[in-house]
Amino acid sequence: MVAALVASAVFTKQLIWTPISAINMIDITSNQFKMTDANFSGTDRHGQPFSIFAKTGRQEYNNPDIIYMTTVSGTTVRQENGVLITDYIRANSGEYNQSKRNIRLIGNVHIDSSNGDKITTSEMVIKL
Repeated sequence: MVAALVASAVFTKQLIWTPISAINMIDITSNQFKMTDANFSGTDRHGQPFSIFAKTGRQEYNNPDIIYMTTVSGTTVRQENGVLITDYIRANSGEYNQSKRNIRLIGNVHIDSSNGDKITTSEMVIKL
């Protein structure tokens, strides 16, 4: 009787199937993981802090050292003549290479520094 109740509940509901053609197999096989509202923080080779935020981040199986990011913002701190300067970063996208310890910013790159310096470019690499 229990089996009949369970079976009737299953058979009376409409099943929604995803056709195989609608699944993006390239996306599934190439992406190791995806993140939303990703945050990467650490210290650079000089011991100064950095924080990178991204609307989305993804990593590929065949290139695990690089995290591909969209809508990037963040901060880095550097020392110049004994003074700590904070750089505020924005870009359309970026690539965080964990093994090379650098960030490649791509598209509409803006950097505003606490000392008043401003940089606007289409692409920039920051060595951490």
